[in-house]
Amino acid sequence: MYAIVEIAGQQFKVAKDQKVFVHRLAGEEGDSVSFDKILLTGDGDNITLGAPAIEGALVDAKITRHLKGDKVIVFKKKRRKGYRVKNGHRQSLTEISIEGISVNGKKATSAKKEESKSNKEEASDNDLNNNSVVELREMAKEKGIEGYSSMKKAELIAALS
Repeated sequence: MYAIVEIAGQQFKVAKDQKVFVHRLAGEEGDSVSFDKILLTGDGDNITLGAPAIEGALVDAKITRHLKGDKVIVFKKKRRKGYRVKNGHRQSLTEISIEGISVNGKKATSAKKEESKSNKEEASDNDLNNNSVVELREMAKEKGIEGYSSMKKAELIAALS
């Protein structure tokens, strides 16, 4: 089982017992942290996609150690001007080990329900879209909507919805 999780503004594909280097996290070595912004989980052929995140899903991790990354040298030069600047940078990192991925199946069922509701709404809108302006005006007349004779098709659909 794997998950795509957002940690400190970056997205990582993680699995159980995997070690990941992320930007420095608050906490001491040995502390447990959990991340709730899970964007996708996969278990074989079963893939759960969040919109934007999966509710109730958690990735539990443990802070292994804090360290600094490799040195990056930044060298700037402008030729024939005598301008040379050399700077270095070492990124502060945290190594975490993934202890477990827990997924609550409630989100997947609610997503299906939301999709079916939106499909029903789209179907009713499509039914109105399939009608001509004359038919829409007759429907508006039956419902008692005032000013239907000067409305455009989009306005009639909005008024009838």
